[in-house]
Amino acid sequence: MKHTLKTIIRSIKSINGNSLAEFATTTALMATLAATAAPKLSEMAENTKGEKAMNEIDKILTQARNFYQDTADNEGRGRFPGQDKFDMAVGGYATESAAMAGVGNFTDWKSTEGSNWRSVFGVDNADNPQATDGTVTNDLDETCGTCPSNKAGHEEWIDLFGGNTLSSPFQDGHYIYVVVPGSGSGTDVVPPVLYVADAENPSDFNNLLAP
Repeated sequence: MKHTLKTIIRSIKSINGNSLAEFATTTALMATLAATAAPKLSEMAENTKGEKAMNEIDKILTQARNFYQDTADNEGRGRFPGQDKFDMAVGGYATESAAMAGVGNFTDWKSTEGSNWRSVFGVDNADNPQATDGTVTNDLDETCGTCPSNKAGHEEWIDLFGGNTLSSPFQDGHYIYVVVPGSGSGTDVVPPVLYVADAENPSDFNNLLAP
């Protein structure tokens, strides 16, 4: 009996010892996994936001393509929202090379490069206002006796989306655009080019439409 009791006690001690060691090992492993997984999860979340931002930019370009075709049919020359005429710029770039350089230099919403860009849905839009310290402005309707447009750019964009607004998935995101003007006439005409970006980081999140 005494021998049996000692055997049982030794067994209990052995089980408890193994359990504590296993528990400690498991805890350490879980801590390591958590520390390793956290950055990966954060990266995955940011990648998901980036994909959504690009999808929304594609939606904006789709509406712009429809607008361009409609104005080409109804006004005789295609233009983009904010353009009073097809050969007038929206924003601060007169050439494609300048616009592409501007996109490359525009890495966050506070950059002074933003002064060359215009808001798609309006900087004070209730559903997606521009972030504090943002430098983008609204396009303004310019009086022009021969211009077919009589609305500001963000007003034409909102009309295209039926009064709705696309919101950036980023905390400081905001959809912005510029139009490099077209030129020429007849068979020598050069169409305008539209650039759309997310102000979170336009150098990473952008696309263009060249009819």
